[in-house]
Amino acid sequence: MRDPIKLFRLASVALVTCNCLTQSAYAKNDAANGYPSKPIRFIVSSIAGGANDNVSRALAQKLAKTWGQQVIVDNRGGAAGAVALDLTAKAAADGHTILMLTASHTVNAAVNPKGAYDLTGDFTSISQAASYFLIMYDNPAVEAKSVKELIAYARANPGKLNYGSQGTGGLQHLAWEMFGHMAGVKLVHVPYKGGNHAVIAALAGDVQIGFGSPLSVRPHVSAGRLRALAITAKKRSPMAPDLPTVAEAGVPGFEVYQWFGVVTSAKVPPAIVRKLNTGVVEALRSPDVVQRLAADGFTPVGSSAEEFGEYIESEIAKWRTLVANARLVLN
Repeated sequence: MRDPIKLFRLASVALVTCNCLTQSAYAKNDAANGYPSKPIRFIVSSIAGGANDNVSRALAQKLAKTWGQQVIVDNRGGAAGAVALDLTAKAAADGHTILMLTASHTVNAAVNPKGAYDLTGDFTSISQAASYFLIMYDNPAVEAKSVKELIAYARANPGKLNYGSQGTGGLQHLAWEMFGHMAGVKLVHVPYKGGNHAVIAALAGDVQIGFGSPLSVRPHVSAGRLRALAITAKKRSPMAPDLPTVAEAGVPGFEVYQWFGVVTSAKVPPAIVRKLNTGVVEALRSPDVVQRLAADGFTPVGSSAEEFGEYIESEIAKWRTLVANARLVLN
């Protein structure tokens, strides 16, 4: 016959363990159910007024209405996005600090593998927000009215075509390095503090060519101050049906997108990450946000956290391959 006292003790231990597990589950659910419990800090790694900022503000405004809490956009440019990464990684792990990651962050991760932060280890993906293609443009003074003519001119005049970018190691820089590598031409890089500054330099004739967002380039193309040559998308866009892709215009396989996506610290509980994903995806699918983003040339995405995480990994791998194959040394 079993000892009744021993059985009582075992049952007591089991009951206490069960209660602890239940309380733990309740605590996690309470954290998600009560989220957000205060204003959310939405860090943006660029100055106000750019494409990154525009997408972030459209999303922040919708999330604030949905959750009944302020979503404050905090522009923290500098150090090729490292400042924004640092603030997000070191924030309290309660999900009240999120970051708009961009394609340029993955470029930086590819060219600086020993950087302070690991995009796939120190951060948790929430959802890809939006993307857009870049427009290849030149100053009308350049003797090239197409991609093929530009390549021919660059081959005949090596080192005489200057392109502007938003900074060394950024997306525009690597996009031109990819173009030069695939087309077999040598171009001169002139970095600026932002994409808009590169456009201004092209208008002034300080540089001859560039890649820019539809938002920053189209007004100048319409006014005849810049000439659009192609887009970097995989296929032609209804927004610019007369513009060929770079791939079909002379560089097969060329494809580059600027994109934006929301991440937070890797220490944030999964339940809160799921709630963030639900809110972000619903916001990106709302008609008013879709219309607002489309007007500026953006394509809303709204992916799962897992899909976005895989996409980040693929982007880093793509740029690392370019750096290795082109033997790039970035100063």
